[in-house]
Amino acid sequence: MPTVYVTRPLPPPGTDPLREAGLDVRQHARDRPPTGEELLDGVRGADALLCLLTERVDAAVLAAAPRLRIVANLAVGHDNIDIPAATARGVVVTNTPDVLTEATADLTFALLLAAARRLVEGDRLVRSGRWDGWSPTQLLGQPVAGRTLGIVGMGAIGTAVARRARGFGMSVLYHNRNPAPAAAEVAARLVTLDELLRRADVVTLHAPLTDDTRHLIDAAALGRMRPTTVLVNTARGPLVDEAALVAALAAGRLAGAGLDVFEREPAIAEGLAALDNVVLAPHVGSATTQSRGDMVRLACRNVTEVLAGRAPVTPLNPQVLEGRDR
Repeated sequence: MPTVYVTRPLPPPGTDPLREAGLDVRQHARDRPPTGEELLDGVRGADALLCLLTERVDAAVLAAAPRLRIVANLAVGHDNIDIPAATARGVVVTNTPDVLTEATADLTFALLLAAARRLVEGDRLVRSGRWDGWSPTQLLGQPVAGRTLGIVGMGAIGTAVARRARGFGMSVLYHNRNPAPAAAEVAARLVTLDELLRRADVVTLHAPLTDDTRHLIDAAALGRMRPTTVLVNTARGPLVDEAALVAALAAGRLAGAGLDVFEREPAIAEGLAALDNVVLAPHVGSATTQSRGDMVRLACRNVTEVLAGRAPVTPLNPQVLEGRDR
């Protein structure tokens, strides 16, 4: 009976699809990332690994599991996995795209509005008992309707955010390596990153994390934004130089920020939590019952398909499958 190592407890349907497929499931019992040693122990003898972004699946992990046939990542991003090393060993790598698009786009707009309109500051004021009533100068935020939204990374999530922006009458600029097929549908215009940063009232990040995009938003990029700009990041934390962001927010060179991801999760940059003009969420972009359930079902299906000798739904290194077919 093939064995699957699952690195965390999963939301419903949990591991039921794997067990129903007749697989032997070994699951990390605690709701925290396994340590390096726990991960190595868990994958030994496993035919499949179902993991999260919090697990670094490198050459050492792959070498500890000579029977491994698939690494199923419960996420869209996959920079936690050494895909070339997996490919060299004939291990299929998969992710869970598309099923979390709408949930993440919803949260993006929630952070955008909360940061622009200073909702968290207002919530704290009311709860503190210090609020003494309406004032015409109290908690003045940035307008959203009719303003310009700049989207960095116009994939499925970026496009879904652009659709929401149309409901607010926003003009949409985007920056991408290539023109986005859906840009015309959402009336978005391709521009350089420099132009986007200079012109956008809200900059929202939806790019993958690569060597080229790490610290894409650094001190120089922040310096090109206006003091009235709001930055939102629901993609990957290291896209932003957090120390530079803290400095810009503290100095008033940026109106605000809404962050769901962080450079060194779960740690955040020194000084970030003390700032009033930033909204901090604990990486909950896909945290709806439907989205997380769909992610689990897709990851489990990828595992069951590969272990049954069939192609997975969302392979990241399809050349491994081509090699098996020869």
